[in-house]
Amino acid sequence: MKTIILLAAASALTTPVLTIPAVAQTKAPDPARLKTTVEKLVSFGTRHTLSSATDPKRGIGAARKWGAGEFEKIGKGCGGCLSVETIADRFTGPRAPDGVEVVDVLAIQKGTGDPNQVVIVAGHIDSRVTDVMNITSDAPGANDNASGTALVIEAARVLAGEKFDGTIVYALLSGEEQGLWGGKLLADTAKKRGWQVRAMLNNDIVGNTLGQNGQIVADRVRVFSEGIRFAEDAKANLTRRAIGGEDDGPSRALAKKIDGISEANPQIGLDVFAVRRFDRFGRGGDHSPFLELGFPAVRFSVGIENYDRQHQDLRAENGRVYGDTVEGMDFPYLAKVTALNVATLRELAAAPAAPASVSLDGALSMDTRVFWDSVPGAAAYRIYWRRADEQRWSNSRIVIGATEYGLKDVVVDDHFIGVSALTKNGAESIVTFGGMAPRK
Repeated sequence: MKTIILLAAASALTTPVLTIPAVAQTKAPDPARLKTTVEKLVSFGTRHTLSSATDPKRGIGAARKWGAGEFEKIGKGCGGCLSVETIADRFTGPRAPDGVEVVDVLAIQKGTGDPNQVVIVAGHIDSRVTDVMNITSDAPGANDNASGTALVIEAARVLAGEKFDGTIVYALLSGEEQGLWGGKLLADTAKKRGWQVRAMLNNDIVGNTLGQNGQIVADRVRVFSEGIRFAEDAKANLTRRAIGGEDDGPSRALAKKIDGISEANPQIGLDVFAVRRFDRFGRGGDHSPFLELGFPAVRFSVGIENYDRQHQDLRAENGRVYGDTVEGMDFPYLAKVTALNVATLRELAAAPAAPASVSLDGALSMDTRVFWDSVPGAAAYRIYWRRADEQRWSNSRIVIGATEYGLKDVVVDDHFIGVSALTKNGAESIVTFGGMAPRK
């Protein structure tokens, strides 16, 4: 018989705060450096995916080369902790009828454990104006999406030199405006390389606080996540309907995790508005191809948008200014969104993987027995449960030395249950939702 040791019980959920190495305490995202990065990206004139790939000063090629150079400088400064590479493929579609080579720039910070346990932070580097086929006009793309690109580069600067069990991939994606092609290229690459993606953090439009209506929102960031999984087949969908897991798929669990990290780190100064939708209404982003392959993925975006500064030709009409320029951005805010990404990367790269599956057994009983898969490197597991009419986990219990546990007086009909994995320092995976135990 297995022995189960109870370490702690809590009636309210508290997210463990990861013990951060001393090196991390001396680094923080720098608003001035973020501004410099955005201004440099804007200086390439246009970063349209169909613009020149060879011009040394203007176009997508020059911007990608510069981004790779920044990663290389960061890697040199940390003694080679980053491996910089490009991946490429050719895509054809309505917005590139003659085809175009899409190139993603990656910087890989290899983990000390299983290198295929991967956390990805990404932003697309390409830009556009009103006409998506206009490759000649200036398309500064300061907020959409030099902001996300700058965030990724800054996250690499902050985390370079730290050691994690998991691998961090910093990704600058192309082709987003033409068809989410850079995201598809990276998702397909992850699958081909056998990466076990713990999380994909897509940052797209993360640098403004002044909205279309004049409202300023500087203390909130939206995190979009899917509920019902894109990757589910008919059988999996029926199973999810049976267990009631519409709000607890891996991506939704990731969004809840980010929300908990924000609450545990109030110095960041951001409230996470966890939107229960995979993206903005009727729109998509580079995390979508990851969802299609079953990887946990979310999108970060500003708390309020200004559509006059998205996908617009540079102009002024009747006193109204249009165009995605640096003047429309708030760099202290971008630094806060960067800090939240960094905290999330730090925790998830240091944590074990989430349990592959969690099963419940308790039909016709006042108690519920919980079973879960063992996770390499896990020092303990945390069982979560909540009433079935609640969205947030309200109870938790930490267990070591076992992969099953009995919850007394927790009726499975009335509760949702999940399990996460922890290191001895408290770094915690996302929560895996509990389903039905296999019938014997």
